[in-house]
Amino acid sequence: MRFLLIISLVFTSCTGYQLGGAKPAILRDVKNITVPMFRNDTLHPRAEALATSAATDAVVRDGTYRITSLDKADAILEGTVRTIDYTPLRSTRLDTLRPEELQNTVTLTWTLKDARDPTKTLASGSSVGNSRFFVDSNLQTSRTNALPDALERASESLISRLANGF
Repeated sequence: MRFLLIISLVFTSCTGYQLGGAKPAILRDVKNITVPMFRNDTLHPRAEALATSAATDAVVRDGTYRITSLDKADAILEGTVRTIDYTPLRSTRLDTLRPEELQNTVTLTWTLKDARDPTKTLASGSSVGNSRFFVDSNLQTSRTNALPDALERASESLISRLANGF
């Protein structure tokens, strides 16, 4: 009798657990994604290549979806680097107009479209990523070196939304 009670408790403890991910319902049939080159609405050179690479890396790291070619894809992830803003966080003691530390904020807008019918949008939104950096003697080099980190954070937010629904 005790044996049956223990067995029934073991099997009922897993009630409600589901194998698999927690993808949004509309994306349950999507397994393969293709990521074409993102667009760049900013004046920063190569931002579209960095954003595409960051988004692809985020998809691979998450593991919910696979990156494939267009002919094998269930969905197409299109994105745009909308803005790159810089905010001074700390300035030098003697000159308050000269920043010592900056924060860049990157905004990506994205759309996940059905690969069989590209007019059908499965999901869309915008993602924001931040990065802080110290200003070196060359401000342009400092900004360029900090951009991939901010794009990676924005891409992680994008993929979290596609994989988990939030």
